[in-house]
Amino acid sequence: MKVGEMQSQMATMRLEAQSAQRPATAQQVGQDFGQMLSQAVNNVNSLQQQSSTMQTRFDQGDRTVSLSDVMIARNKSSVAFEATIEVRNKLVEAYKELMSMPV
Repeated sequence: MKVGEMQSQMATMRLEAQSAQRPATAQQVGQDFGQMLSQAVNNVNSLQQQSSTMQTRFDQGDRTVSLSDVMIARNKSSVAFEATIEVRNKLVEAYKELMSMPV
């Protein structure tokens, strides 16, 4: 996941929120959130696959891939995965809090 892509997505979301003429329904918000979460997981998966591919190419002696490229790709995928885990933990925490509320 590139920072530029994330910033453009955030800018697009901000513009959509500002130009919204009518409030979104809960179903629309749920679909948008689910879609955004799915894209984030797919981006993390893509980063991990790229990291694995680069590591394999380096191990096989591909001279176009340097050790620093492999380490950078590996760290990017690691940070993205850790961020995904933190988001999951926050969602579980919020769910538990909602479930413990009295009706």
